[in-house]
Amino acid sequence: MSTDVSRRRTTQNWEHVVLSGIAGGIAGCAAKTVVAPLDRVKILFQTSNPEYLKYTGTWKGAWQAGKEIFATGGFRSLMQGHSATLARVFPYAGIKFMAYEEAVSLFCCWSYVRNHLGSVTYPLEVIRVRMAFDTHTSPNSSQRPTFIGTFRTMWHEHATHPSSSSSHPPSFAAFPLLKFYRGFSATLVGMVPYAGTSFLIWNVLHSHLLPPSNDGKTKSAPLTNLVVGGISGMVSQTASYPFEVVRRRMQVGGITRPDRWLRWGETFGTIWKDNGFRGFYVGLSIGYLKVVPMTAVSYAVWQSLKAAFGI
Repeated sequence: MSTDVSRRRTTQNWEHVVLSGIAGGIAGCAAKTVVAPLDRVKILFQTSNPEYLKYTGTWKGAWQAGKEIFATGGFRSLMQGHSATLARVFPYAGIKFMAYEEAVSLFCCWSYVRNHLGSVTYPLEVIRVRMAFDTHTSPNSSQRPTFIGTFRTMWHEHATHPSSSSSHPPSFAAFPLLKFYRGFSATLVGMVPYAGTSFLIWNVLHSHLLPPSNDGKTKSAPLTNLVVGGISGMVSQTASYPFEVVRRRMQVGGITRPDRWLRWGETFGTIWKDNGFRGFYVGLSIGYLKVVPMTAVSYAVWQSLKAAFGI
């Protein structure tokens, strides 16, 4: 009798974990889809794409950049690279929300899971950024960057002229897969303030605004979830943004330095030389505009799907 009860509980626990992961994955994809056009503009600003430097620094410039992207390549151009985003976000967001729910008090536990999953899905992010950086498209262009095409370009790219630095590790000629991990160290460093701050603010505000009832259950309040999620997203974005700018510069480094990774020192130096302290926060206004609805939608969809799944 006790064995049957134990098996039933184990099955229910696994069902809860799987459904929680599915809910988180769908929530992450929904959130990224909502802000995909803003994400494209922000990437162009962060990577200092020469065709869009004239628009950086103002809200009007961001709007004009979006208009130019649309005029040049249509709506598909605003969503350029989104397929790679969805492939990366679904498992990443699913594990993030599932790990948070199962081990909310064990920061190191879910942080460990995020770091390891991030290492597996990171090449998808680099491909997505390279696709978003490409601006040589038109509405009817057959040369629009594709996931497979970008992957092949990055795999085969190499220095046109040998340089003394090309002999230093990592050797892209011997290990081409390393090309897809440009900026990964900046990701690991920036992940801690972003993820930790996001869930900390969410948990604190959620517990104060929606305290559990006497039976231990928390009332469903979509509007409150949207507000709390938006605030937590804004705070975490601010805390980690300089690392995001550094990461983006490193991720497109294969265009200028295909023979090696860009180093932290030279990346910081280039950003500081070009724009000073402000350079580390270029596109942050778009980041606020993007991350608030993104985080709010992700948490709201997650809560709604949990209610629909009965978990």
